[in-house]
Amino acid sequence: MSEITIDQQFVEYIAKSLVDNEADVKVERVVDERGVLLTLYVNPADLGRVIGKRGAIAESIRTLLRSLGIKNSAHYNLKIADTDGGSNSTREEVQEQDYSQYASRRTKIVENSQSEDQALTEEEPTKESDFVKNTRQELADLED
Repeated sequence: MSEITIDQQFVEYIAKSLVDNEADVKVERVVDERGVLLTLYVNPADLGRVIGKRGAIAESIRTLLRSLGIKNSAHYNLKIADTDGGSNSTREEVQEQDYSQYASRRTKIVENSQSEDQALTEEEPTKESDFVKNTRQELADLED
C-alpha cells in the first residue's frame, strides 16, 4: 500500500470531521502534468454533508487545499466521487444538462419580461388618457 501524504491526510481529516460514517472516507491521490488530483470517496448518505448547500463546503475544502498547495508549491484539484451508484454521466454531459436548464429558465424569464412589458405598454395609453381626462376636469373645475 502506498504511503499516505500530508494532502491526503488533510482532506481525510476534514471529511471525517464532517461525516457520520468515518470508516467510509477514502482519499486517492494521482499526480500528473496538471498537478495533484485528490479524489474523495464518502458514504452516499454523507455526500450532502461534504458538498454542502450549493457546493459551499466543497468549495471551502478546495480553498484550503489551494492554501496547502501554496505552502507545498503544488497545484491541487479535489474531486468528490459520486458513490451512490447514480447516473454514469460524464462531467461534460452534466455541464450540458446544467446549461440547457439554465438556458430554458433564461428564455422563460425573458419571455415573461417581454409579455409584462407588452402588457404595460398596452395599458399605458388607457392610464394616460384617464390621467389627462382627470387633469382637464380639475382645471375646468378651477376655472369655474
